[in-house]
Amino acid sequence: MASMRPEFLALFVGYLALVLAAGLAFSRRMGSLEDFFLGGRRFPAGLIYVSLTSSWFGATSVLVTADEALRTGLGAIWVVGLPAVATVVLLAVVFARPLHRLSVLTWSELVELRYGRLTRLLTAVLLGWYMAVLAASQMVALGQFLKGFLGLSYAGSLLAGAAVVLLYAAAGGLRSVVFTDLLQFVLLVAGVAVLFFLAAGRAPWSDVVAAAQAGRPGYFRLFGNFPESGLMFLSFTLAWTISPIALQRIQAARSVGAARRGLAATAATLLGLYILVVLAGMRSLPVFAGGPPANPLVAELAAGRTSFLAGGLIFVAVLAAILSTMDTAVNAGALVLARDFLEKFVPSARRRPVLWSRAATLVVGLAALAVALRFRSVLRTIGLSSEIMAEGFFIPGLAMIFIKRPRPLAGLLSLVGGGGFAVASFLGATGVLSLGLPAWPRSLPYGLALSAAGFIVGSLAEKIRGHITYLSSKVDR
Repeated sequence: MASMRPEFLALFVGYLALVLAAGLAFSRRMGSLEDFFLGGRRFPAGLIYVSLTSSWFGATSVLVTADEALRTGLGAIWVVGLPAVATVVLLAVVFARPLHRLSVLTWSELVELRYGRLTRLLTAVLLGWYMAVLAASQMVALGQFLKGFLGLSYAGSLLAGAAVVLLYAAAGGLRSVVFTDLLQFVLLVAGVAVLFFLAAGRAPWSDVVAAAQAGRPGYFRLFGNFPESGLMFLSFTLAWTISPIALQRIQAARSVGAARRGLAATAATLLGLYILVVLAGMRSLPVFAGGPPANPLVAELAAGRTSFLAGGLIFVAVLAAILSTMDTAVNAGALVLARDFLEKFVPSARRRPVLWSRAATLVVGLAALAVALRFRSVLRTIGLSSEIMAEGFFIPGLAMIFIKRPRPLAGLLSLVGGGGFAVASFLGATGVLSLGLPAWPRSLPYGLALSAAGFIVGSLAEKIRGHITYLSSKVDR
């Protein structure tokens, strides 16, 4: 990377102070769990749009997508960009109405109605773990991005950012998260635009074509490297569609219409942002034709030979993308912990819900920090988080939205089959166990197959048991 400039440290400190001030300024007195985590269900379409766009456009959106586009070309948009757009479109068209009408605060509560208490407990563990790992992926990005700019250690970089997020997220809950997202939305949109024009100005498109022809076949093909990127697309889309973040934002909207309008605007904006990032990565190919940069491409562009205004705006935009996703993941994970564990097992949690919600926020943040200190790859960490949801919860989670009759055995077997495989895969990735399982994303079909098989076997067993019970009652008569 180009020589470091000390003004980036001042910019980092100033940015953290600004975000913290905004988060604390918009916090207010709250009296219930719903106030803390749903903002009283009063958010208009504009705030839903800004918050969802900011929280979905995270570290992988800008750092990983740019690096993948530099390496593989146009097909990089399948890694994170198109899954995000597809997810938001699905939510707007199919799921906004049924999710907004749910009377529950967490997926686990609906799980109990459909599948029973044991499955609810297992689901709560799975969801809390997923949100902690998702938050950890943003902390990993923060540590990797900042250590080159500021000369801080990896741990020191992510500790600084995590501390600020936990302070305002614990103080104001979802309200603080959403209003800091408003600030960060403006910065990340402006920063991505500057990133694109900066990359485009470094080499003409003809040089990109020449560099790609020199040894990168398929660089301009949308479906280049599709077997693997297609599995990533599927993993992220399945996980994010059934994510607690989606449920929380839709329920926080003041109406179904507000939720749908916010989701539609988010889909359009995300598509535009991802196209700009992919093109910025591709336009940088002639500059790095001899080999990939030592640091993330976006960091190289921001710290390179450019004005401090342009470089600083890109720098702040990346921070905005990271922190806006991190605070959302921490807040949604804290909702699961507070609602599904603390209210059930801590007697005072119902009497003092806001205090315990703040404690839950800190616990989830610390758990994410522990995971981030273990992993150093952004894509790998966010991939493992999506595997948890896609394999463990997508099939029983999707089914319970539409089924009306309880199916406890089907839900339990599906969750144990897919979730158990995801746990084994996670432990294998950490080196705790050596099971020889395929790595993510190649592990996805196996986990989904186990989850589907569990649901089918459980449903058939319940039908058979129902027929036996019916025949027995006929005989008794």
